Amino acid sequence: MGRLTEAVKHLLIINVILFFATNLYGEQMYQWLSLWFPKNDNFQWWQVISHMFMHGGLMHIVFNMYALWAFGTPLERVWGRNKFLFFYFSAGLGSALLHTGVNYYYIQEAYNGISGFISKEVFYEILNVDSQIGNQFVGQKFFENASKVLTTKGIDPSFLTLDFESVFEAHTSLKIPAVGASGAIYGILVAFAFMYSEAKLMLIFLPIPIKAKYFVPLLIAVDLIFGIGNVNTGVAHFAHIGGALIGFIMMWYWKRNQFNNNRWD
Repeated sequence: MGRLTEAVKHLLIINVILFFATNLYGEQMYQWLSLWFPKNDNFQWWQVISHMFMHGGLMHIVFNMYALWAFGTPLERVWGRNKFLFFYFSAGLGSALLHTGVNYYYIQEAYNGISGFISKEVFYEILNVDSQIGNQFVGQKFFENASKVLTTKGIDPSFLTLDFESVFEAHTSLKIPAVGASGAIYGILVAFAFMYSEAKLMLIFLPIPIKAKYFVPLLIAVDLIFGIGNVNTGVAHFAHIGGALIGFIMMWYWKRNQFNNNRWD
């Protein structure tokens, strides 16, 4: 890959610094900088950017930073620093938007099932209650704390049992933040596949060389299957898809208008 390009180098440095800072200051950093659902009590406007520099563990940041270096460096070398950064953050914002939009859809579906019993304001109030024991969200604790909120408002909480699974899933969707550069990285992968379609790539657990023009769509298809199937993998699959989608739209538009030939230094 040769010498590190400027934007990639600085993105790597910021990500690594914040990773070590998170390990020092823990939960406070996650509370401030992760991307929370807008109706979560922890949400702040800057999180749509700051979450791209947060990571959930060592392997998370290692894989993302490797991908940033391996696929981002050749793109920045062609595009220039400013164009690369514009693309990177656009993909990251698209990732945040789709992830939040899908969560909103599931939360709204849960509310529709009980909307005859409580207002939207009270619904979000009960979704914000604590239900964690250690790192696990516990249904019984959620029911107890939500019931307390409802009882203080003179509302019989028994209606929660009508579709408790959907309400509890809405609660966890609101309470689990998104972290990581993966959405922006997926945009970078799409751009790489556009520009270096014949380059051969491999997965660590599947060491078979596959051309980028097939490898990247395959990766996105896996995320789409897991996302639509609502498979609990601990991965924000629609965040990946959102980054890839914005990356595809931008590359399609740039290529169609010969914008790919312009550098922004």
